[in-house]
Amino acid sequence: MPSAAPEFSRAAIKEIVRVGDPYLWIDEVVALSDEQIVARKFLDPGLPIFQAHYRDFPLFPGALQCEAAFQASAILIARTMPASPGHVPVIARVRNTKFRSMARPGEMLEIIVSQRGRIAKAVDLHGKLTADGRTTTELRFTATEAPVTTATAGTG
Repeated sequence: MPSAAPEFSRAAIKEIVRVGDPYLWIDEVVALSDEQIVARKFLDPGLPIFQAHYRDFPLFPGALQCEAAFQASAILIARTMPASPGHVPVIARVRNTKFRSMARPGEMLEIIVSQRGRIAKAVDLHGKLTADGRTTTELRFTATEAPVTTATAGTG
């Protein structure tokens, strides 16, 4: 079980995850250990995604729920294995993804990512997301790092 998380400002989360608004899907880190992170994202009804994704029945997309898990994994991995200089965290594989329930505007999304194993710089992870106590998404994925090259520098 993760221990209480050290304080992470939004700027610190952005620095670790390496993305900014409006694509940052982590508001706070609730608990953190070497093996697991618990993070949260409030699905503010004013988020632009809700104006476009099923305007008459707004949903937080499953693909973005996966992205929230990926971002939480970057914080988890950085705790014990910071990215090498000139490298960024990337997702190398996604498998066994299950979308179980919808996440809606106004709900609190809880993101739990657990490390399952590690081989060199590749980390096997399990993500489980819930909204108001219901499991919305579960997935297994592998994270690693990739060099930032001249061709990719400044994109994204």
